[in-house]
Amino acid sequence: MAETERDYTERSYGTIDVGRGERPGIVVVDFQKAFTDDKYPLGGAPLVMRAVEHTARLLEVARRNNIPVATCYTAYKSERDMPHWKVGAVREQFVHGHPSTELEPAIYDERYDVALCKTGPSIFFQTPVVPFFVKERVDTVIVTGCVTSGCVRASSIDSFQWGFRTIVPEDCVGDHDEQPHKDNLRDICRRYADLSTADEMIDWIDEVGRRNL
Repeated sequence: MAETERDYTERSYGTIDVGRGERPGIVVVDFQKAFTDDKYPLGGAPLVMRAVEHTARLLEVARRNNIPVATCYTAYKSERDMPHWKVGAVREQFVHGHPSTELEPAIYDERYDVALCKTGPSIFFQTPVVPFFVKERVDTVIVTGCVTSGCVRASSIDSFQWGFRTIVPEDCVGDHDEQPHKDNLRDICRRYADLSTADEMIDWIDEVGRRNL
């Protein structure tokens, strides 16, 4: 164990599991074409596309078991109503009506998912996700999407702050580079959330579904 990691452990970071509640809900953060189509500057990163593949598997099982799904994209009317983004592609393309704001078909089912537009990094910021989950009796939020070091991190922290048990399946989130992906997951899971996998969450959701028959 590296010295820094040992220091965190000795100071009790990450020593308590969040655990699972009775009713999961899933948030899908920013799997829009800006991130999934490689014709765009932010699109097609291997870790993001891996996350799309595993999230699609997870969502198929979730829908079959009547698990709530909230899916978001980021867009603005113009640069005037944007925050002070430092990402050029966001300023240029994340505008309502631009094709890059369309949700990735592999993860979106318009007949089932609650879809919404967000304007900050977190899917919870000034959106109806919390009331939706309260109505659906959700106590545990599974966070999927991109990018790990940005909007996934922000959404995980907000989920924690709203009092939800929070779980991040590592293979259902992605970034443009492996190092920030790993670093941010490590930090999130030292403090706010449990780390898991798509397969573990699929097994749990199937178990919840059988219990509620």
